[in-house]
Amino acid sequence: MTGTTLASLGLLTIVLLVLAAFLAGWVDAVVGGGGLVQLPALLLVPGIDPLQALATNKLAGAMGTATSSVTYYRRVHPNLRTALPTALVAALGAAGGALSAAAVPEGVLEPVILVALVVVAAYTLLRPDLGGATVLRFSGHRHTVVAALTGAVIGYYDGIAGPGTGAFLVFALVGLLGYAFLEASATAKIINLATNVGALLVFAAHGAVLWELGLVMGCANLLGGYLGARTAVSAGSRFVRVVFLAVVSVLIVRLGWQVLQG
Repeated sequence: MTGTTLASLGLLTIVLLVLAAFLAGWVDAVVGGGGLVQLPALLLVPGIDPLQALATNKLAGAMGTATSSVTYYRRVHPNLRTALPTALVAALGAAGGALSAAAVPEGVLEPVILVALVVVAAYTLLRPDLGGATVLRFSGHRHTVVAALTGAVIGYYDGIAGPGTGAFLVFALVGLLGYAFLEASATAKIINLATNVGALLVFAAHGAVLWELGLVMGCANLLGGYLGARTAVSAGSRFVRVVFLAVVSVLIVRLGWQVLQG
């Protein structure tokens, strides 16, 4: 598979992609959904096909989530007994999704994701106290199993498509497992890092990653992720909830437009 190089891109294109990666890193660190910014930006570049865009997005996203994961771990101390097993299962799911990505017909997933996002937004809006404090709904092995199954499903989606993965993870951790928004975001970053790496390994094996461009965008994503994580930790769960609803709303508008356009 041939790839676009930095030398073949104009300076303005590179600058815009770097800015998109920085914003994506910030959004992803706070609540997830950075792919909403970064992936469409890559898809707009002539010469980059959808599989290369997905693969390069994973490389840049992995660099950003690695940074935000470390920042969150140092400041929020998420429960690794939940995060690590879920991350492992999610990484396997993402690898499976990446293997299936090329076989999924265009336009099949958007209506399903749109309905899911509308349900997520409505549920969050109708429960203003949701995610204000951590009150776990399950305990022991049951908690681990529910978290792992959730990670497997969302991980598969991340490998096959991607945008909104972080937001789905945060909602699942808040609405299904009972975490506060801030702790959910911290846990989601560890899981999202695993899904990014799992999908990236598959894409790299197929030669789909544009390494030069991905590393440059990754540095910008990394900086955005660091600043986003620090912002979320300082502002707390209420701020994360507001950003979560904003990101989900933008995703709904974007996917709704795509569905209407066919």
